[in-house]
Amino acid sequence: MMRERTLNGIVLAGLWLIPLTAWLMGAPFTITLATKVAILALAGVGLNLALGIGGLVSLGHAAFFGIGGYAMGVLASHAQAFDPILTAPFEWSGTKSMPVIWLFAIVAGALAALVIGALSLRTSGVYFIMVTLAFGQMFYYFAISWPAYGGEDGLSIYVRNGFPGLNTLDPIQFFAICAVVLMAVLWHVSRIVASPFGLALNAARQSEPRVRAVGLEPYRLRLIAFVISGAITGLAGALFADLNRFVSPVMFSWQMSGELIVFVILGGVGRLFGPVVGAALFVTLEHWLGGLSDYWHIYLGVLLLLVVLFARGGIVGALARRDGHD
Repeated sequence: MMRERTLNGIVLAGLWLIPLTAWLMGAPFTITLATKVAILALAGVGLNLALGIGGLVSLGHAAFFGIGGYAMGVLASHAQAFDPILTAPFEWSGTKSMPVIWLFAIVAGALAALVIGALSLRTSGVYFIMVTLAFGQMFYYFAISWPAYGGEDGLSIYVRNGFPGLNTLDPIQFFAICAVVLMAVLWHVSRIVASPFGLALNAARQSEPRVRAVGLEPYRLRLIAFVISGAITGLAGALFADLNRFVSPVMFSWQMSGELIVFVILGGVGRLFGPVVGAALFVTLEHWLGGLSDYWHIYLGVLLLLVVLFARGGIVGALARRDGHD
């Protein structure tokens, strides 16, 4: 445990030091890559709460990611065009304020997770996987057929949304926003995992009969975890759309859900910093190998296979056990 905490500290230090060094050297593209890592790691942290602690293998988490993205896109597009979203009981033309957009993304992601979870959690195993996948694809095709917000072509936001006191168009300042949000969510998730709720959720993953024997309902525990997970992933979607200043139906795709699962598995299922390590590795491989070949996912697949076969607990788990302790 002590070794893993040390490793987590090293990962956190690297998350900050690499973009700060790039800023001093005048390399904004590296800062953008680090920002992408922080945002995708945030989405992975959301999934990891459901997958790593709750044992819920969801192939539909891109639904929450896309909902967060479209929450940003819809609100910001109306604000930049001065086109009212509401005309009664009052006129409101959206917003370009990041904190307000985040609130909408979190609430929208949580509500979607509540509805999807209430239905899908009545199943288990492969049926749960397929139901969540079906919901994700439903949102994907809905976004494609939504011409008011770009349809298949997506929706561009010409100016990044604002945060009080900061210049969000400055790469290092926008990175700082995303990294601080990631750190805050990591801290809260660590508290959730260590709380009585987190212990009960973990127990439900291991033995449902024992949890029921002490008067707890596994369905309710999993639904709460699923809702929190959806809220976190929705927040990540809003930040990702702000990073690119663009939102499209691709954010809802099953490939996006698959990538989130890959982050978690590579870094370590159930490990607090597993998604951070997994996202960093994925973005690094995408940048380095993507320029060499369009088929760089082959190398990612080989790495994923090696991790699954030989690195129990992912990269973080394998490194944390080097001293002989789990």
